[in-house]
Amino acid sequence: KVITELGCDALVFAEPRPTPELSFAVRQTGATAGINITASHNPPAYNGYKVYFEDGGQVIEPHASGIIAKVNAVKSAHYEPLPTADRGKRESLGVEMDDAYLDRLERVVLDPELVARERGLKIVYSPLHGVGASIVMPLLQRLGFDATAVPEQIVPDSRFPTVKSPNPEYAEALTMAIELADKIGADLVMATDPDDDRMGVAVRNRAGRMELLTGNQIGSMLAYYRASRMFETGILDESNKSRGVIIKTYVTTDLQKAVAKHFGLRCVETLTGFKYNAAKLRRYEEAIPAELRKDYAHLPEEQTLRLRLEHSSLMVMGGEESYGYTLSDFARDKDANAAVAAFAEVVAYARSKGMTAVEYLDEIFATLGVYLERGESLVFEGAEGAAQIAKLAASYADNPPAEMDGSKVVKVENFAVDTIHDVEGDRIPSEGMIIFTLADGRRCAVRPSGTEPKIKYYIFGVEKPPGRKMTADEVGAARSRVQASVDRLWDWLHADALRRGAA
Repeated sequence: KVITELGCDALVFAEPRPTPELSFAVRQTGATAGINITASHNPPAYNGYKVYFEDGGQVIEPHASGIIAKVNAVKSAHYEPLPTADRGKRESLGVEMDDAYLDRLERVVLDPELVARERGLKIVYSPLHGVGASIVMPLLQRLGFDATAVPEQIVPDSRFPTVKSPNPEYAEALTMAIELADKIGADLVMATDPDDDRMGVAVRNRAGRMELLTGNQIGSMLAYYRASRMFETGILDESNKSRGVIIKTYVTTDLQKAVAKHFGLRCVETLTGFKYNAAKLRRYEEAIPAELRKDYAHLPEEQTLRLRLEHSSLMVMGGEESYGYTLSDFARDKDANAAVAAFAEVVAYARSKGMTAVEYLDEIFATLGVYLERGESLVFEGAEGAAQIAKLAASYADNPPAEMDGSKVVKVENFAVDTIHDVEGDRIPSEGMIIFTLADGRRCAVRPSGTEPKIKYYIFGVEKPPGRKMTADEVGAARSRVQASVDRLWDWLHADALRRGAA
């Protein structure tokens, strides 16, 4: 209403819907922008403002700063509406947009026949009091899966009454779904955050227990499965594999980089934030000859896939460690709906081979190496805390450690001051993040959070295969060694941070 009264030419309005569907709708309607008010995966007090530009991606510079400048220029909550005759028009989107979006989501599945054969796979799903069920449940039903929703969490409720935080990366948020899965004998639990762009997963292991997977593991399984199946089905081959791309953030596991290398694909790294993933997708679209990409957003998925492979780049998978994934370019934000369909297919594939999802992950480790990660944060509240975060971050730039946990630091990348380019030659924007690489192969990234009073640490460890595929016992032993090395590095970093904060 406010935007209409202020003279927006045309405002496309939808009832509460997933943010990736908004990204899709912006492109389908030819809108200039899309706006979403959401707490996302945060507690209710964190309600915020998300903006998509005309390409369906979240705004990047210079538009982001331009919007904030307008926000900061507002002096009062009161405004003078324009005369009725000068106001814009508001149109409501209905089920036809849902249907168009669902049609595209079905195309994310690479092997519909496999999915049809594995319809016995039982799934429990929770939208965590958000809007995800409006798309996820009909999508799973279309695909033929046996899906049950958590009844206490299926109705949208901005108070998020059954969870401390509606974030699917937290084990507590999946508690009710796992309890229901145990009750009905389900194989797979999937939960999406309230605005339906992040997805968390628990899978039943060989011992019959539900096991949580990390965002890094989910993304790596998606990347490996989709790359391998694209070659098996002929989408990718030796003649066009150079056009295949896996996109990940710098703080996402290097296992996805190993997947790309294994299949001969490019791995493009971006800063944190799916707006950078979307910017890549826009570049890939614009690389297609203009006469062939006319009305690109409305072309059939099979046609856009062919155009990307023949003239540009095909994103096999895009993701970040914080439980966000994208599987195609019709929605240019992390898309939990597409991730639900794609990961259900991964579990169905493992099931068809007599494996659990955990065993499929171990197969990937056995082939490419055991990659494990740990994320930690130090919290500093209030204005004094913000100053402490700034001081600590500056200390890593001004006085970087020469060694960590007994291993020499062989590389320091300061994204705030260094000139850094990705593998496609694009300049990486400046950001307050530093990545330390150690002689023993471990890495650590340090960055202040952009949305919370935290300084965040991302720790990476790896043990490569001994020139051959590892046995199951070797994978298990390597897991223990890598996990111990990652834990030791965090202990060292934590103690070092306390020293730096006291200095």
